[in-house]
Parts: sequence; C-alpha cells; structure tokens
Amino acid sequence: MFKKVFGFLFGGSGKKDGASNAGTLRDVEGFVEYVVKSLVDYPDEVNITTVDNQEGATIQIRCRKEDIGKIVGKHGKIIMAIRSLVSSAAGRQHKRISVDVLD
Repeated sequence: MFKKVFGFLFGGSGKKDGASNAGTLRDVEGFVEYVVKSLVDYPDEVNITTVDNQEGATIQIRCRKEDIGKIVGKHGKIIMAIRSLVSSAAGRQHKRISVDVLD
C-alpha cells in the first residue's frame, strides 16, 4: 500500500513502460483513512466520506470528539500536513480535493 500511495503522491511510477501512476480519488481517501485511524484512540469509530462539489471533492472525517484533537494536532499542524499531501495527490490527478474534520 505504501508503495502505491508514495508513487502517486511523489511521482515514482515504478513502471518500466512509463505509464502514469496518478492514483484515484479512492486511493487518496484510503490514504486519509489509514493515517487518521493510525492517529486516533478509537479507529473503529472513524468514518471517511467523500462528497463531490463544484470545486472538486471534499473528504470528510468524522470521529469521536475526543479524537478530533489528535487529528488536528498542535496549532493544526497534523491536519495541515494531511491536507498538503492530499492537495499534492489531487494536483497530480488535475483535481481539487479538500479535507474537513467534522464533529
């Protein structure tokens, strides 16, 4: 899984024929789910949904209130890092994807 995510985030296709490995919206959603579930105390209660909108898509994260702080991090650094990686992957797909944490 890491090779696939790393490949489409940073451009290493790993394919000899030069085919693109831009990934899909599902891959980005799976990446966000993996990272978020690794951070929280109650991973079974994390719900990730994707909503299409005019700008592109929004990945919505729902979890227990006590886990929101773990996702956001001090001064918002963790969620900013997640958003940055998602934005990078979305740019490779020529899409716009945002990430929201809902309570």
